[in-house]
Amino acid sequence: MPKMKTHSGAKKRFNLTKSGKVKRAHAFKSHILTKKTTKRTRHLRTGAYADVTNQATIKEMIPYK
Repeated sequence: MPKMKTHSGAKKRFNLTKSGKVKRAHAFKSHILTKKTTKRTRHLRTGAYADVTNQATIKEMIPYK
């Protein structure tokens, strides 16, 4: 059986925790930040976990992480 290829976009965006959850970053933090409040941008800095319904798909895309 050949090796599986890791999805290039997914390996940059997701990480796995020791318990198997998928860590992700918040969106809307890259540009046009002047109209967003300081509180909003500060909360976007913190990490989040991917939804349970998407975890299996993401784990298939990053098999060796």
